[in-house]
Parts: sequence; structure tokens; C-alpha cells
Amino acid sequence: MVSQNQHPLPPQQSRRGLIAGNYCHDVLIKDGTVVAETLGGAASFVSAILDALSIPSTYVAKVGPDFAYSVDHSPIVSPLSETTLFHAHFSSQPRRQDRVLKRVRACNPILPSDLPGSRFDFGMAVGVAGEILPETLERMLDSCDLVFVDIQALIRVFDSDDGTVRLVGLKDSGFFHLLPRIGFLKASAEEAPFIDLDEARKWCCVVVTSGKDGCTVYWKDGEAQIAPFPAVQVDPTGAGDSFLGGFAVGLIQGLAVPDAALLGNFFGSLTVGRIGLPNFDSKLMQVKDEIYRRKMQCSTYPERWDEGLKFMKQLGHDQFHASLGAAKLTCRIQEHGHELSSSPLAVEQDMYHQLTGQQKSLLDSVYEEPIKSVCGKP
Repeated sequence: MVSQNQHPLPPQQSRRGLIAGNYCHDVLIKDGTVVAETLGGAASFVSAILDALSIPSTYVAKVGPDFAYSVDHSPIVSPLSETTLFHAHFSSQPRRQDRVLKRVRACNPILPSDLPGSRFDFGMAVGVAGEILPETLERMLDSCDLVFVDIQALIRVFDSDDGTVRLVGLKDSGFFHLLPRIGFLKASAEEAPFIDLDEARKWCCVVVTSGKDGCTVYWKDGEAQIAPFPAVQVDPTGAGDSFLGGFAVGLIQGLAVPDAALLGNFFGSLTVGRIGLPNFDSKLMQVKDEIYRRKMQCSTYPERWDEGLKFMKQLGHDQFHASLGAAKLTCRIQEHGHELSSSPLAVEQDMYHQLTGQQKSLLDSVYEEPIKSVCGKP
């Protein structure tokens, strides 16, 4: 159920992608104290996955001359603009909102003229700070056979006083008319009410992520609940971005939509278990093998993306979930030296204690200044 304006992707060919979204500086703040300063922006989380799984892609991202990080995909430097900066506020108090996100400053938006003139097999619109314009998305839809869109790129607005992120309805965003041309639209459970799900699923596939409850795939004629992976949340930043990166990789590699969504859940669960950007590198060799085995197991797919079978769970879906879970546990054991008898949740919990312990030592020795606002006053 991909738009008929887009061409189907044969499952066994390597794909070249166009990723659009600015890099950011992220400051994570817990109970008023700085926890960490990290590279942010959905494009950075997506690139960590696509690079680790050897998916060739072109990245279009803007930063200012103050950009503080080294990245594998060079951004466009806007000489008269500063890099987008977010403050993510967390509370240790129970029953409080998990995260309050504030855009402190924003770099220039990505213009249609910033995009390459060549054609791409797939595109991903993954803006986080309002940098994707309607005309930019339209240009991506013109130049990419299949486009994945994170709804946060379309419906986020920012308080004029303190930059707090709010959401508007998709119909009021200026992007709604492009919905029939979008292949896959990803939203969190908190963002889904702003989409009009019943209307959106008529035009494209909508995937709604629900954290520890996994995700749900909606299409015109049905829906499927996709199981999660065990995880102890340390930092939720980037989990949805990693989900979308994993989901796109699964589809690009020829998996059915439910299997691709399972891969998205897998990468989302890896991301929440650490602070900042994950480093997947060579630890994903087993995951690559599992993707290949699953693709070979389900090699008889229909030629058209909108014939429905691609959206149904195939025989062996639960086994694929178990295999990815085992791969995740192996990665954790290799990284942290746990016994092979450890359960996935026990490994996650022990990692949580290690990370929070390291985090406390860092705070005590480094961060002593109060947080400053945009105007420089505490």
C-alpha cells in the first residue's frame, strides 16, 4: 500500500538513499542538572544504522560554524547561523512527563535547492527543528522512488518565548496535501492523535511507535501489532529516529513490512539503553546475517508493494523476533562482559546501573555551572 505514484523497490538490490535533516547539539538535563552534551538530530541516529548496515546514502544537513562534532557525512555550514540546539529536560519524579524538549536555537532550514539533482531509490525526511519545508519535501517526493517521513518533521512548532516543542494537526501543518505521495509515515503514540489516523492510512502506511509496547503498523485494509524487545530506558532521545532507520533498512533489504517494523523496534531498544548516539559498528554482523536469512526465507513476495501480502506477518515472524533478541543479547554480552546465562532484561538492568553510576561521577567532577537560557541569564 505504497502510493501508486512511487515505483516498487525490488527486494534484492542495493539501494541509494537521500537523508534530509539537520544535525543538532543536544543538552540532556535531569532535575535541573546537565547530564550530558551530545550530537543530536534524527539524521545522526539514522546514519549510525545505515552506515553500520552498509546502506549507501547522501545526507543533506545544515549546521553553523559552531558545530562541535566530527561526523562521517559532512553538513552544509551556514556561515550566518548557529547550529540547532535542544535542551531536553527530564525528571526523576514519578508521574511526571518523561521529557520536555525545548529548541533553544535553530539553524537555517533545508531548501529545495540544497538537495542534489540526481534521482534516489529512497528518501527520508527526518527534520527535528522545523528545517524541512513543504517545498523541500515535495522536491524529495519528486526525486525519490519511495519516501519515509517522520511526522515530527511536519507537525512540530516552537514556543516563541522558551522554545518548548508543541504539536499541531497535520491538516494545519502545510504538508497535508503531500500525504498521498508519502510511502511510510512514522509517528509516536503521543504524535498519532495529531495525524487523523483513519484519514492518513487511506493514503499511506502509518507506523505508530509505543516505546516498551512495540509499534503498530496501519494500512488501508488492516493493521498489525509488532512486539517490542526488552530494554531499560536510560535516555529516550533518538529512539524513534533509530526505529525509523531500522524500519527503512528492513524494507530496503527486502523484508515484509512487519519484519521491517520488528527491526525498527530492535534498533529503538538498543538506543534507549544508553545516553546519546549509539555506536553500532561491527557488533551488527550477526544482525546482518539474521536479515539475510529472513530475506531468503521469505523470497516469494509479490512484485507490487500495494498488493497486501507485504503487510501481513509471514511464517517465521516470531522466530525472527527471537533471533534478533538473541543477537541483541550477544551484543550486550560482548560489550559489557556478562555471563551467557544472563537474561536480556538482567543485562539491560545491569547496564542501566553502570551508566547511571558513570553519569553521577561525571556530573560531580565536570558540570558545576547552572543552565543558562537563550539570553544568557541563569
